Amino acid sequence: MSVPLHISISEKLRHQIESGEYAPGEKLPSEHQLMATFAVSRITVRQAVANLINQGLAKSQQGKGVFVTPQKKVAYSLSSPLVFLERDLARKGIELTFENLLFEEVRPPVAVRSRLELGDLSMAYLQKKLLRMDGAAGALDITYILPELGQQFGTQLKQQMTFPVLEQQAIAIERIEAIIECTHADHDMSTYLEVPLGQPLIVYRYTAYTHHQRPILHGETISRADRFCYSLTIERRADAE
Repeated sequence: MSVPLHISISEKLRHQIESGEYAPGEKLPSEHQLMATFAVSRITVRQAVANLINQGLAKSQQGKGVFVTPQKKVAYSLSSPLVFLERDLARKGIELTFENLLFEEVRPPVAVRSRLELGDLSMAYLQKKLLRMDGAAGALDITYILPELGQQFGTQLKQQMTFPVLEQQAIAIERIEAIIECTHADHDMSTYLEVPLGQPLIVYRYTAYTHHQRPILHGETISRADRFCYSLTIERRADAE
C-alpha cells in the first residue's frame, strides 16, 4: 500500500531532524522552499509540516516560520519510597498533562480479573489517558480499577492522575509490582502517540496494592521510547549481606 505523499515528506523531514541535519531551535525551510524541493503543492507541504507539529518535532511561530522543537527525553525514577509520575516530573521542571479518553465500567479480561482478585462476573472501571510531557504526546495509560473506587471517585479520576487521587482519599499505595517490556506501535498506538507503525514502545505493566496486600488497580503505561524512559537505583540491603 502506497504511503500518502505528505507522510512521506514528513518522514523525510523527521529523519533529518533526528539525525541533526536540522538542529533544535533551527528554522525549517519555508513552504515555498519545501514545495520546490519535493515538487508538491502547498496543501501537501502544510499537511507534512502539520504532521511534524503533531509529533512534537516542530513548532509554528506566527509570522516567523516553523522551528525544530528541542527534544527532551523524560526519565521517571522508579524509587522507594514511592514517588509518583506527576510529582517526579514536576521536580525536573516538566509539565505533565493528560487527556481523559475513556472512563467506563466494563467486564475486565481474565488476566486482569486474576490480578485484581475479582470473580468471573465482576466488573471494573477502565480508564484510558493520553499523557503529554510539556505538551507533546508521550504515553498512553490504560488502567483497570476496582468498581467501588471507580464509582466513588470517577469525577476526580477523570481530572487528575490516579495515584494522587487515591492518596487524597486516604487510600495509601503500599506496594507496586511492575514489569517493563518492549512492543511496537500498532494502528491504535500509532494514532494515539503520533508515531509511525512499528515504532518501538515501552510497556510498563503494574499492579498496585493497598493495606493487607489488597490489589486495587492494574494497568499499563505504553510510552514512546524516544521521549520516555525509566531510571532505577538499586542498593544492597544491610541485612542481605
